[in-house]
Formats: sequence, C-alpha cells, structure tokens
Amino acid sequence: MIPSILADTIYVEAQPPANRLEVLDWYVLAAYGLLMLGIGWDFSRRTRTVDDYLLGGRQMRSWTVGLSLFATLLSTISYLATPGEIIRYGPMIMSGVAAIPLIILIVGWVLIPAIMKVQVTTAYEILELHLGVSVRVLGSTFFLAQRLIWMALIIYATTSKVLVPLLQWPPSTVPYVCLALGLFTVVYTSLGGLRAVVWTDAIQTFILFSGAILSIVVITSRLGGTQAWLPDQWPAHWQEPAWLFEPERITVLGATLALFVFWICTSGSDQMAIQRYLATRDAKSARHAFLISIGTDLLVTWLLAALGLALLAYFKTYSEFAPERYLVENADKLFPQFIVVGLPPGVSGLVVAALLAAAMSSLSSGLNSSCSVVTIDLIQRFRRTTMSDSGQVLLARTVSVVLGLVVVGLGLLVGTVSGNLLEVAHKTAGLLVGPLFGLFFLALFVPGATSRAALVSAVIGVITVVLVVYWEPITGQKGISFIWATPVALVTQIVCGVLWSWTEGLFSVKR
Repeated sequence: MIPSILADTIYVEAQPPANRLEVLDWYVLAAYGLLMLGIGWDFSRRTRTVDDYLLGGRQMRSWTVGLSLFATLLSTISYLATPGEIIRYGPMIMSGVAAIPLIILIVGWVLIPAIMKVQVTTAYEILELHLGVSVRVLGSTFFLAQRLIWMALIIYATTSKVLVPLLQWPPSTVPYVCLALGLFTVVYTSLGGLRAVVWTDAIQTFILFSGAILSIVVITSRLGGTQAWLPDQWPAHWQEPAWLFEPERITVLGATLALFVFWICTSGSDQMAIQRYLATRDAKSARHAFLISIGTDLLVTWLLAALGLALLAYFKTYSEFAPERYLVENADKLFPQFIVVGLPPGVSGLVVAALLAAAMSSLSSGLNSSCSVVTIDLIQRFRRTTMSDSGQVLLARTVSVVLGLVVVGLGLLVGTVSGNLLEVAHKTAGLLVGPLFGLFFLALFVPGATSRAALVSAVIGVITVVLVVYWEPITGQKGISFIWATPVALVTQIVCGVLWSWTEGLFSVKR
C-alpha cells in the first residue's frame, strides 16, 4: 500500500508514483544490456561476407529462427497494447485467434514453398523476377516506409509510455531517451548482423515470457487466486459482443479476418519474415521456424490477455492506485504503472527488461531487414561496380547506423496520431501491409500479371486503406472500423490488378 499523498498524485496527474526502481533493478537492467552487447561483439568477429551478415550464412537452426520471428513481430506495441486493449475494450480482439489454423495451412504449405524455390537475398528480388525492376523498387519502398514508421512507433511507445513515466522524468526528456534506446540497439545490431539479431531475439523471448508470467503470479497471489481476475459483471466500458457486420469497433468476423490478413501479408511479403525463411536450409526448415513462431505468439498473446484481466482486477481492488476514469483513458499505461506499485525489487527490473526486450528485438530485426533492402535492392542493384565482401559488410553496417538515426527522428512524430496503441499501429505502420502483399500475390499466383497492373493496383490499394482509416477526419462522417482497412484494401487491389492484367493482355492479343 502506498501513502495517500502518492495516491493523490496518481489521481490528479495520471502518472505512476515516484520511482521505485532500486539498486537491484538497475543491476538486472545492466546485466541485460551487457549480454546484448556481448552477443553483438562476439558475432561481429565471425562475420566475413554479406551473406553471413544479412542471412546468417543460410544455415541457421529452425528453433532460433522461429523464436526470432516471434520476438520480431511481438514489439512493445503488442506487449502494452494487448493488456491495454483488454482493460479498455474487453476480450473481443481475442476472437481473431480462430484464424490461426487457416493461417498455418496457407503460410506453411503455400507461401513458404513458393518463396523458397528461388535463391535470393531479399524478398523483393522475387518481384523483379516476375514483374520487373520498377515493381521491385516499389515493393522495397513500401517495406521501408512501413517498417521505419513501425520502428519509430516502438521507440515512441517504449520511451513515452514506459521508461520516462517509470523514471519520473519530465516529458522533455523523451527525445533523449529515444536517442539512447535507438543507438544502443544500433550498436549490437550493426556489429553482429542477423546472427546476433536472431540469438538476442531468442534470449529476449524467454525474458518476455518471464516478465508476463511473473506479473500474473504476483497479481494472482495478491488477489487470492485466478478466479479474482474475472469481473462480477460486464464492465460498462467494455464493448458488447458483436459477430458479423454490426457497426461496432470490433466484431468476431472483423477480428478474425484482420488477424488472418495480417499474418498472410506479413509472412508472404515482409522482409523481416522472408529473411528468416531464407536463413534456414530449406522449405521444411522454414516451415518449422514459422510454426514455432506462430505457436509462441499464440501462447504469449493469451498470456498478455490474461495479464490484462489480472491488471484490471488488481487496479479495481486497489483503487487508490488508479480511479475508474484512469482505467478507461490510460489503459496502455497500467502495466508500466503496476511495475512500480506492485512488484518487488529485482522483479521490477526483470519486467522492465522484458519491455525493453520487446522493443529491442523488434528494432534490431527491423534495422537488419531494412538494411538488407537498402543495401541489396536500392544500392547494389543499381551499382555498376562489384564491391568486395569486406566492403559490402562495411556498407551494410553503415546503412544500419543511418537507418537507426532516421527511426529515432521519426519516433518523435508518431505521437501525434490519436487512439490507443492498437489503433495507432493500424493507422501508421499498418497502412502498407496489404498493398505490399498485393504485389506478391500478383507476382506469385496470377499468371500473366503485368508490371503496369501491379503498379496501378498498388496505388489503388494505398488510396483505399488511407480512405478507410482516415475517413472520419477526411469527410467528417463516421466510417467503418479501422480493423477492416487492410482486408478491404487488399481485396480491392487484387481485383484491380487481375482485371487490369486481363484487360492489358486482351488488348495486346488484338494488336
């Protein structure tokens, strides 16, 4: 129990109480940081070629690659947004897991075999093989824009919603914390390449699990059992269940379709995923890595949902820590607040390390994948002279550093987008998920698809997703939920691309 004067501070300022991170917590965080740097330095000594740096020599083990893919996609955004979403809006978002079996079937036995047929370094070389260099450049640009914004959002969420509030530093320190977090991640990422990224991701996965499990255990022991998680009645601020096309924020159909489209698009067109497939020996190993990734993601998602229920019950029981209004307006901040008011020293440090691990695993993977796209697709593709292996590695490391600085700069801008973390992610980094996969769908599964059709339909896809997401700010009228944006844009883009290719082929035959 905290003193009443601190409770009053929470009520008035909507901030966690004074810094509770003690010496033991700082030792835990220092040990975590040194371990990450040590791994980066160790693998830097083993890197000889650009294939080593970008693809780990194409001989990496499936289980480490699978854990890396999971840790890559589970950022601080997910680590905070999932409990925050459950607290604020209820469990409707979890209905999307119904799509998992179909996702496994399509990604594992359709997309991965199609991708692994060709020996490439980046995903976007596949686009050039089928649709030409202009589509490759467009795909690379889509990926870079998407992932740079995504990494910027991770830095913003980690600094403004976790580190600065936890340390009770003023908001003016956010830019400096962004810079420190970004530079630290850039150091071990640029040193060790994909091998360092994959191994640090695997370690960070175990830290992520530990942070969520320890928090749930502490809350459950305080409340007297898991039955205390469940509210006596449906909270007034939770969305009522909705199934199909009701005018609600999230429906079962909408959540299922959104999760299905996200996984299919990410697994079939995102360099961060495809880079990991290519780092394994063959399609079977890549499929195994994907199964490990999605299985781990499913387990952690349920853990974080349970954590959301537990946090809601905890703060309702100990209402002096947060009033009802705070539960609704600041749901994304309740997990960081619990770290300082509910966890003992040492455990607080480990859970903060878990939040940092969620951020740094995604940042390191995003930087390494973005580096490979810039280096291979945008520099070496148009370079007339061949570089030595050492020169290529130096170039890749330089690009990683530059991209890291760009991400830090963008991190200061994404905070202007309204909504909770889940909505902000869809409205920023999620805009190009569908249009990027639309290019791959035409390249891999539409015989006779043309470069012009791919380019035109991609523009239509981008316009569609922007209109759906920002319909209310643009027109002043309430539109459909943001959860439908990617599915609607993807279907529109594919239909336009197929029809344009068919029309173009028909006219060429007549001529």
